[in-house]
Amino acid sequence: MSGDLFTSGEGAPTGPQPPLAERLRPQALGEILGQEHLLNPEGLIGRMAAARRLGSLILWGPPGVGKTTLARLLAEAADLEFVQISAIASGVAELRKVFEAAEAARRKGRGTLLFVDEIHRFNRGQQDSFLPHMESGLITLVGATTENPSFALNGALLSRSQVAVLRALGAEDLESLLRKAEAAEGRALPLTEEARARLVEMADGDGRHLLTLAEALLHGPEGEILDVAGLGAALNRRAPLYDKAQDGHFNLISALHKSVRGSDPEAALYWLCRMLVAGEDPLYIARRLVRMANEDVGLADPEAVKQALAAKEAYELQGSPEGDLALAQAAVYIAAAPKSNALYNAFKAAMASAKETGSRPPPKVILNAPTKLMKQEGYGEGYRYDHDEPDAFSGQNYFPEGMRRPEFYKPVPRGFERDMRKRLDYWEELRRRRRGD
Repeated sequence: MSGDLFTSGEGAPTGPQPPLAERLRPQALGEILGQEHLLNPEGLIGRMAAARRLGSLILWGPPGVGKTTLARLLAEAADLEFVQISAIASGVAELRKVFEAAEAARRKGRGTLLFVDEIHRFNRGQQDSFLPHMESGLITLVGATTENPSFALNGALLSRSQVAVLRALGAEDLESLLRKAEAAEGRALPLTEEARARLVEMADGDGRHLLTLAEALLHGPEGEILDVAGLGAALNRRAPLYDKAQDGHFNLISALHKSVRGSDPEAALYWLCRMLVAGEDPLYIARRLVRMANEDVGLADPEAVKQALAAKEAYELQGSPEGDLALAQAAVYIAAAPKSNALYNAFKAAMASAKETGSRPPPKVILNAPTKLMKQEGYGEGYRYDHDEPDAFSGQNYFPEGMRRPEFYKPVPRGFERDMRKRLDYWEELRRRRRGD
């Protein structure tokens, strides 16, 4: 068991046994799973290790994929002192001590690899404090982060480092870890084949978490084989990796939006539920559904935005879980609706035109003249009331004088916009007749 004691050759207890994840920690770069794209001879880290010359690195990847182990083994490969700190628990005083120790090591002819876990937790000033020591060669910085370095780290720090993207462990890598765990414990996991596959899914690509779950099962009562339901009862599944202010948030809403735009209701439902399970604010999702209805459906189906607004209202009325169904209904409706970004493009084009021609006044013919002076200046002179015209259409110019008539809105031949195209063509034909073209 995890509380078992090590024994010396004479059988005397020497202390508690480390956790399984620690005992199975790779002892060489070649034992690290799932990162072959970095460790192969042509990969970023493989080339560095072979040359025994390291540059500063930012290791970006999800939890439990070996960032700390990788940094430690790189220090061994390059014959550097390995110093580890956590940005969560370290401040300016601790950093100063690290740099002083690195200076002392350099005087003895020894370089230092400084591994900073959760480096994105350091503020701008703390991140800047690394720069002179990186440039002087006092330290080789290896930072680990689960957040997108483009947003989480200073540009100056990034410009002096290379970013190595670590991947979540795949099913084969996780299965390999399970086999190692069984060999280390001398016992097979008490799971059916389906439950074993479910265990791999529960790890969510995190090798350390998988070994923690496996250890709990391997130290459980013997003689019972758990099915999927039994596995769920035996283990508490952790919440999915998701930071509502960072990458997880933006990645999942992007996946939902792209699925809706791509007219895939099944995928839209999946990503919607992924966000709800992760604890996203349902009203944020509702607001984004309104955006999708306007941006990607528009007038191809004017009902889409009504569905989105109704879903928001329903959620505000009922809350979770009843209101979640309204969000699902809107997501499916918008995903299945005919798509058009013609209105979205028209708005952008009109906005650009408005910025370019913002000082031009409207033509006087369409302006009201509430005062005598304004009438004398020609305001409203010659205006034709459309309802008194044939077909209730005058064909007057409503753009500034001298401005060429643009075409912002170009309906697509889908959904309701087919009718919009017919209407616009009809008005344009009348306009040509009024002009005498």
